[in-house]
Amino acid sequence: MAEITDRRTPVRSDTTLLPGLKPLVLQALSAPECAAGTASIDRLRLAPVPLVPEVRLVMAEDAIVLWARLEAEAGHVLPPPFWASAWTGGQALARYILDHPDTVAGCHVLDVASGSGLVAIAAAIAGAAGVTANDIDPYSIAAINANAHANGVELTLSSRDLLDGDVDGMDVVLAGDALYHPSVAARMLPFLARVVAKGARVLVGDPDRGHVPHDWLERVATYEMPISGAPEDAQLHLTSVLKPRRDKVDDRRGPATPLRRESHHCRTRE
Repeated sequence: MAEITDRRTPVRSDTTLLPGLKPLVLQALSAPECAAGTASIDRLRLAPVPLVPEVRLVMAEDAIVLWARLEAEAGHVLPPPFWASAWTGGQALARYILDHPDTVAGCHVLDVASGSGLVAIAAAIAGAAGVTANDIDPYSIAAINANAHANGVELTLSSRDLLDGDVDGMDVVLAGDALYHPSVAARMLPFLARVVAKGARVLVGDPDRGHVPHDWLERVATYEMPISGAPEDAQLHLTSVLKPRRDKVDDRRGPATPLRRESHHCRTRE
């Protein structure tokens, strides 16, 4: 995939001009929470998240059919629309943040592989001093923009691929359902270890898709999922929030960086 130019702007009420997406998003925002079965399966709807009903997201009736429509509109292959579903791991992490707002309150927060922006929105609602939602998919950036607007929160949007570097200036880094494939986990885990080594707090949401290193990540909470959710997650009934074991950081972070003590004293809201 060609490198996507970084885009950091406060959230706006309009959406990025992408083939086929803008009219679907605007329709969802103007006619929210349509009854199940009453709309075309390739449309989007604005509806509460099952485990996090405080947050509403623009979600697909059928993400696979939506994907086919958007590819047809764009005229080329597109990444899967991960942004069009409320993934189970992200729901767990968002629920945990809203139940434990001290985790992010007053902090500068990065939500990496943000997808729909669910976790970033939860962090903003919980009182973070500033939240950056990061995803390399421009369709995701457009969806996060719309979802933040729908929930009345302000986010900073970033489309840079961050996983091969380090992140400075962040107190908390969140990764909701970002270990969904071995190749993604192979890049994400060293990135998170480097973040921890720099002193930031890291929280991961995951329904145990089989790529979590339990020798390094330990559970801090587990939730039972409601029946409704992403179709791909239909067989996932439990979902967890995990944090790194600091005594294992050096085993995972890749290139050595100076390890300093983690600090949970976040910056005062400006």
